[in-house]
Amino acid sequence: MLSRLGALLQEAVGAREPSIDLLQAFVEHWKGITHYYIESTDESTPAKKTDIPWRLKQMLDILVYEEQQQAAAGEAGPCLEYLLQHKILETLCTLGKAEYPPGMRQQVFQFFSKVLAQVQHPLLHYLSVHRPVQGKKIVGRKKACGEPTALPKDTTSHGDKDCSHDGAPARPQLDGESCGAQALNSHMPAETEELDGGTTESNLITSLLGLCQSKKSRVALKAQENLLLLVSMASPAAATYLVQSSACCPAIVRHLCQLYRSMPVFLDPADIATLEGISWRLPSAPSDEASFPGKEALAAFLGWFDYCDHLITEAHTVVADALAKAVAENFFVETLQPQLLHVSEQSILTSTALLTAMLRQLRSPALLREAVAFLLGTDRQPEAPGDNPHTLYAHLIGHCDHLSDEISITTLRLFEELLQKPHEGIIHSLVLRNLEGRPYVAWGSPEPESYEDTLDLEEDPYFTDSFLDSGFQTPAKPRLAPATSYDGKTAVTEIVNSFLCLVPEEAKTSAFLEETGYDTYVHDAYGLFQECSSRVASWGWPLTPTPLDPHEPERPFFEGHFLRVLFDRMSRILDQPYSLNLQVTSVLSRLALFPHPHIHEYLLDPYISLAPGCRSLFSVLVRVIGDLMQRIQRVPQFPGKLLLVRKQLTGQAPGEQLDHQTLLQGVVVLEEFCKELAAIAFVKFPPHDPRQNVSPAPEGQV
Repeated sequence: MLSRLGALLQEAVGAREPSIDLLQAFVEHWKGITHYYIESTDESTPAKKTDIPWRLKQMLDILVYEEQQQAAAGEAGPCLEYLLQHKILETLCTLGKAEYPPGMRQQVFQFFSKVLAQVQHPLLHYLSVHRPVQGKKIVGRKKACGEPTALPKDTTSHGDKDCSHDGAPARPQLDGESCGAQALNSHMPAETEELDGGTTESNLITSLLGLCQSKKSRVALKAQENLLLLVSMASPAAATYLVQSSACCPAIVRHLCQLYRSMPVFLDPADIATLEGISWRLPSAPSDEASFPGKEALAAFLGWFDYCDHLITEAHTVVADALAKAVAENFFVETLQPQLLHVSEQSILTSTALLTAMLRQLRSPALLREAVAFLLGTDRQPEAPGDNPHTLYAHLIGHCDHLSDEISITTLRLFEELLQKPHEGIIHSLVLRNLEGRPYVAWGSPEPESYEDTLDLEEDPYFTDSFLDSGFQTPAKPRLAPATSYDGKTAVTEIVNSFLCLVPEEAKTSAFLEETGYDTYVHDAYGLFQECSSRVASWGWPLTPTPLDPHEPERPFFEGHFLRVLFDRMSRILDQPYSLNLQVTSVLSRLALFPHPHIHEYLLDPYISLAPGCRSLFSVLVRVIGDLMQRIQRVPQFPGKLLLVRKQLTGQAPGEQLDHQTLLQGVVVLEEFCKELAAIAFVKFPPHDPRQNVSPAPEGQV
């Protein structure tokens, strides 16, 4: 019995010995650091050449190992308790601020970040951790040396050695409050005071913000990584403090605004596009790209914006929302908006292209929400022709129809990028709010007896007798009323053929060249439709159009300012530059891909009976074809010139200038756009539930 008891006691002692050894080792390493400041006489030796980095690493390893050996999760071990009770982090914070020995600040930053990252026990709610990591510097509230401070218990007897006779610090005190606090502030980075807005705060957060601007890319990257780590691990209390009582968010946005103002007044949109994929981890401009004035400044700005986006994505919700609002108020509204509203074409071009590049990088939901409100406003009611929309939104719509084709193209690219962001409010504000209730459908109109009745060709001024005699043939005449599917929608074959046959044969040239045909458009449209359906899957859209309610008061239909400018531009496709036509049709194709039944019906169903005074995408195209057939008669050798222009556009013929070149290029775009719309209609029908997987890609023509 006694031998058994002795064995048990031996096991118990053996189980406790590692804990005792760990604490002793931890204290010894901390004593080694404190004794360095007492015994060292060489103030020029870099920290990395002393034993301080090694001892800090040993202390970190002990903390991590101790936690792994803890039987009860969530309990602090003896070593961690010692670190907290003796305010070791506060002492290290003071040593780092003093930058003694040289390079000590970097050692402290590394130790802090590794402790917070590798120790799983919650730490930030402890005052002795929160104060050096997140809290304000107490120096501003105390007189220098006014309150005595103490060293750890084993070294307090040496405390009087740390102040010289004249009150200036010979070496920093080993405590959060040194008698030479003002002198320690002089060791902080110059950037800290600039970022801090002139306040006396000089904690770890503001120090990291200062180092984020270091001209040494490696130092800046490490500081950004550590700041990202800190804001992502913040507790609710620490996050609230960071937002309400620190200069973190304003400083980050202030630096963004400074980088924006440091760029040249004018940057070519094509140059901006070369750097759109830049990352905050690699903010320098790629060396293989062509150089242009302002390239490095542009790269620095886009890199910092990407970093802001990552901070908002990873940070605690409280910090993320505050930082997103700060970016919106101080950068979007106060800095960027005046450039977007400027009368100078150069300012409009540069700011719009930069905004497009930023949208392409943007990933955080909080910042996207602020960007959408900034660009489109928050009104969700249907638009009216004479209303006064959100100021910036109205200007951007006007820029889509600007006298400068370059401004129109750049602004249309902005909207195309916006349509690809995962935010339901975008498509609702631009299109869906005006299609609610389907006011574009004629009330009580009978089902059309034929395809031609739907088009009302006889009432269209473009379709006169002389025009019909000129050779234009309505597609597939005569045709019975379109077949319908189980839900009353027009069959896909009828819709596809309506678009494919819309352009008359004498205006088609793709068949004469070995080019990609309708099949390729189907393949591309299928991939884009899958991507779009995945993006909107969580938005809860219906699968079929809303039934018309006879009890609802009839309201006049207005397609909205965005569709109106697109339809107006589409109606002028025969008179606009080729690049502008490509951008207009690209935006309309993006819209047509959305799997909402009202969008599908309004943009892709040629057979809907439109309410009086309404126009749809198909009716706009019909009028363009009517105009084309009249103008063909005035162009000598039209088929040959049209084929030559297509060859020029595909690089198969030299680009010599021809008469009616704008018209001929517009005809080529028109033919390709009709094929693209037919392909989109094909992959969308029968309507797919956006919450389900899309069926395998179709092959071949209809």
